[in-house]
Order: sequence, then structure tokens, then C-alpha cells
Amino acid sequence: MSSEVAARRDAKKLVRSPSGLRMVPEHRAYGSPFGLEEPPWVPDKECPRCMQCDTKFDFLTRKHHCRRCGKCFCDKCCGQKVALRRMCFVDPVRQCAGCAPVSRREADFYDRQLKLLLSGAAFLVTFGNSEKPDTMVCRLSSNQRFLLLDGDGDDHREIEVARIAAVQMLTEGLPPGDTLTHTSLPASRPVAEGGNARATGMTLQYTAPGVEGLAQLTLTAGEDAEGSRRQATAWLAAMHKAAKLLHESRDQ
Repeated sequence: MSSEVAARRDAKKLVRSPSGLRMVPEHRAYGSPFGLEEPPWVPDKECPRCMQCDTKFDFLTRKHHCRRCGKCFCDKCCGQKVALRRMCFVDPVRQCAGCAPVSRREADFYDRQLKLLLSGAAFLVTFGNSEKPDTMVCRLSSNQRFLLLDGDGDDHREIEVARIAAVQMLTEGLPPGDTLTHTSLPASRPVAEGGNARATGMTLQYTAPGVEGLAQLTLTAGEDAEGSRRQATAWLAAMHKAAKLLHESRDQ
């Protein structure tokens, strides 16, 4: 990829919307696949009462719109200002009592897990039905749109995150009679759930340009240095969370 193309992918601009300032991709096509669009606001004339507690609006009880769902509430039901990274807001924005906890949970992904995905981890990577895996470092691109896989020499591959159709977590230590966690966007239960199960790998199915049907690759944590294995396991757990957000973005 040329430096010019890379710069175009990462370019951002500051825009002002009715909800607040947002730092968005300069080119819409390069937006994060985990992002959410701003919802349309319920018109003022259609909400004479708070949509949560049914309090009637008047000169003393003002109406406020939740920046995440767009519904209309009183200050008591929509007084929290919480970071909303999935909509690219620069500052915390007003959210209702139902949306604020969701945004707080997502903040953990952006504050911790996204950093793991961007830093990457080493895996044994198997493409399709190949019998010989390659050692590669897998990481998320800075604009969050691509999985980048780098091996020896000039071996470099990219998979567009938006093209991922299914994710299957490979685990060990499952209780007797339990099964592997399978995700077909949406993701199912958390990787750590199910006794002492821990992630050892992940299979991704995705659509590839010019390829009929789904292509597949499998990432397997190596058995070498313990620190490297821990990093790979943490990266898999973060990718599992990312799969959930990707599904939510598609269903918006």
C-alpha cells in the first residue's frame, strides 16, 4: 500500500452536528466498521412527555434528546454525559439511563481491547485447507478496517473486517459435554465463560474479492514463550468482542 493511500485511509475531519463535535473519517468509505451512525432525533412536537417517566414538558421541565437513541427525555432521565466513541464524538455527550450503561461497557473495548488489536500478536496462520501454517503477526489497521497479517519477507495480507461473515473461537479446558464457542456474527458467550476454558485460536470465514463462496483462515496461539501466548490469548478475546460490535453496527 502506498503512503498516499494510507494517508487517505487515516485522514479525519472535525464536524459539528446537533449532538456535538465529531472527529470523523474524511472519506466516508474509510470509516470504522465498528462505528454507529447518529440516530434521527424524535421531533419535539411528537414528544410532549418524557419517553421514560412520562413527565410532561413545560417551561421548567425541559426536553433533552439522547445522542445514542435519539429519543426525548427529561433531565432526570437523560442527565448523564458519557463518552460515545462509536459515533466519534470528541467529548462525552448526553445519554439516557438505558443507553449510558451500554456506552460505558463499550468504552472498555476502546480503552483496552482496541489497543490490543492494534498492537497485534503472533499466531500460526492457516489459510483455507492448507496443511502447513505460517507464523505471522496479526493486527488491526489504525483505521480499524483491515486485519493485517505479516509473515517472513514480503508476505503481507489484508482482510477487510467488514467482509468477515463468521467467527469460531477455538478453546481448551471446556467442561465435559460442552462445545466450542461458535459465532456467526453475532458473537455468542464470552471466551472466558464455561469453567476454565481459554481461547487457543480462532477461525474466520470471510468473503474475498473474486472468490466464490467464503474463504477461511485459522489463527492458532503458538506454544513458545508464555508471554507471547498470553498476548495472543488476550488478542483473541479482544477480537471476539470486536465481532459483537461489528454485528451491532450491521444491524443498526
